[in-house]
Amino acid sequence: MAYWRRSSWQMQAATGQVAAAPGSAVAEKPKSPRSRMMRQYDLVERVRTYNPDTNEDLLNRAYVYAMKAHGTQTRASGDPYFSHPLEVAAILTNLKLDDATIVAALLHDTIEDTEATRAEIDNIFGHEIGALVEGLTKLKRLELVSREAKQAENLRKLLLAIADDVRVLLIKLADRLHNMRTLEFVPHASRRRIAEETLDIYAPLAGRMGMHEMREELEDLSFHVLDPEAYAVVKQRLDALADRNRNLIGEIESQLSKNLQKNGITARVYGRRKQPFSIWTKMERKSVGFEQLSDIYGFRIILSDAESCYRALGVVHTTWPVVPGRFKDYISTPKQNDYRSLHTTVIGPGNQRVELQIRTEEMNQIAEFGIAAHAFYKEGMGSPTERLKHRSNAFAWLRHTVGILSESANPEEFLEHTKLELFHDQVFCFTPKGKLIALPRQANVIDFAYAVHTDVGNSAVGCKINGKFSPLSSELQNGDEVEVLTSQAQSAPPSAWESLAVTGKARAAIRRATRTAVRDQYAGLGRRIVDRLFARAKIEYADDKLKGALPRLARASIEDVMASVGRGELKASDVARAMYPDYKEERLVKYGAKKSLAVKLKLKSPPQPARSTSVIPVRGINSDLPVKFAPNGGAVPGDRIVGIVTPGEGITIYPIQSPALKDFEEEPERWLDVRWDIDEAMPQRFPARILVHNVNEPGSLAQVATVIAEHDGNIDNISMSRRSPDFTELTIDLEVYDLKHLSAIIAQLRAKAVVAKVERVNG
Repeated sequence: MAYWRRSSWQMQAATGQVAAAPGSAVAEKPKSPRSRMMRQYDLVERVRTYNPDTNEDLLNRAYVYAMKAHGTQTRASGDPYFSHPLEVAAILTNLKLDDATIVAALLHDTIEDTEATRAEIDNIFGHEIGALVEGLTKLKRLELVSREAKQAENLRKLLLAIADDVRVLLIKLADRLHNMRTLEFVPHASRRRIAEETLDIYAPLAGRMGMHEMREELEDLSFHVLDPEAYAVVKQRLDALADRNRNLIGEIESQLSKNLQKNGITARVYGRRKQPFSIWTKMERKSVGFEQLSDIYGFRIILSDAESCYRALGVVHTTWPVVPGRFKDYISTPKQNDYRSLHTTVIGPGNQRVELQIRTEEMNQIAEFGIAAHAFYKEGMGSPTERLKHRSNAFAWLRHTVGILSESANPEEFLEHTKLELFHDQVFCFTPKGKLIALPRQANVIDFAYAVHTDVGNSAVGCKINGKFSPLSSELQNGDEVEVLTSQAQSAPPSAWESLAVTGKARAAIRRATRTAVRDQYAGLGRRIVDRLFARAKIEYADDKLKGALPRLARASIEDVMASVGRGELKASDVARAMYPDYKEERLVKYGAKKSLAVKLKLKSPPQPARSTSVIPVRGINSDLPVKFAPNGGAVPGDRIVGIVTPGEGITIYPIQSPALKDFEEEPERWLDVRWDIDEAMPQRFPARILVHNVNEPGSLAQVATVIAEHDGNIDNISMSRRSPDFTELTIDLEVYDLKHLSAIIAQLRAKAVVAKVERVNG
């Protein structure tokens, strides 16, 4: 069944006239070739139905010539090769194309695949048909994975051939459509490349030419190959919905027809189900589930003239409530591909949203068949190309695009202009090396980075758009050249990026990287805790020995064990006992004992030849360990510090003088030996809290803030309380570099006349 006949199936599915609603010719597995090839008289009769004056002798000669030329050649399916050009010709007869186009379709592979020559075809069939066949022969395969220059040159050849005679495009699209219908017989490796090529080039090109029926079938056939699981899910949901709503669809059609007739308007009304690929892309674009879509079914009202379209619109709007913002008038302002129609959405029977398209019969033909609807078979109207110059905006776009050829200095420049026009509903951007990256509208640099490669996204730290530094959250526009700046120091993206990303691929990659980074942090901490215990107990640790003990720890891998220890779900002593059943844990002396402390402390000091392996280094918030600081006062380099393990949260760093440590005296197993490990070449800020008693007078707060700012301190938070009429107590959370920096700020504050007292708060 040819693609333009799918509408009848869609109408039946929508109105419940069939038990199983196939939706379209492409809703099922791609068709096997016909069991019986079309005969000569069948082909002639198909053309005669729309062109009574057809040249029967020309068609018969072309049929016989092509059949003899291809001889015993076979396709991948095992069928005679001649069945392919015959099916291409059959597709074009449904578009009601002229004799020359049908003949060229029959002959389109003869020069390339047989011993036939251009001169021979010119001699037998004439120069016009010879030019069409040669134009098709010269078209090279569009390989989207090829180098940009080659890709651009191939697209250039295609569009040049099309612009010379637009019938070349129609034959090429029909050729691709039949190849996609029989793609199941192609080797798997080639199948995906062909489907990607179809979805990226041929389907959008068909849409640009206004041939929406062909575009939809090409998209669905490609979707079926590229993502069969998603296709199957959407198809199943659509079929279930069609079966459930068959009465509702019929009711809506009936009510629309009756209301129009009541107002003296004669119209043809039918429902149409959207295709799986269209549904899927809408779900992706809007990030919604299938159940949240409200316009899976659309209804077309076909009338005799444009005036009747507006009258019908008035009837619809006075019968049912209108959904605000959903009315579009493409009759007064047609789309670039000549599409004309009125679009509106109303709340119809059963409180269902009903999407309506109101158009004339001529508009409907153009909406379905695009440039092919301009009656190429009619004589006395000039060549098809000349006719389209005056009647088709879609062809005007094509002519404009080809006009860029004379202005383009190189193939890549031409490709940039062409693809930006072709993919008008996408954002098409470039890498600095010229690779094309297609993204949905409103996508930003984060989406771009992950589209290039997951590793690029994970390590992105900045970007340049068209040579200018820009935020990673910048929304991209067509034609932008994007350079993503990366850093090996960033192994995982900030988790906040997930809310900024638009594409599902980017969001999923960010979630995965964030989970992995957190797990790695806990595993790293767990390994250090285990190493520390084994070093103190003077027993040997080896991964191989731990691997043998995994069943006793009920963990699948060594990394799982270490992450569990880091999260506090598993004790290091449990790991030791699993590896050495005779191991006995030595009870540590509680904090505050005179001789043996539960922690070893190390001050920031000049580099030493060796450092204890039992001490864990602290590098601050951006550490590779899950580290945070005491909630009520923090800690800064220069403080003597201790780490406390909190299950599920990691390490909390406290100054040794913190009164909060008394709460952990009975849990010595949670204490960790930690030390500062600061890179002086890359200073970091650390949290501290001070308490300031200042005189309650105008400007006193400003003086305190000025002192802190002048000494390069950063105020993170501030709270005020009135202790007496004359004094105010300020609690200030600061960010400073180290203890020396904090002490200098405190000293300068004490020197101010408005400050009565300053002290540090130890959390």
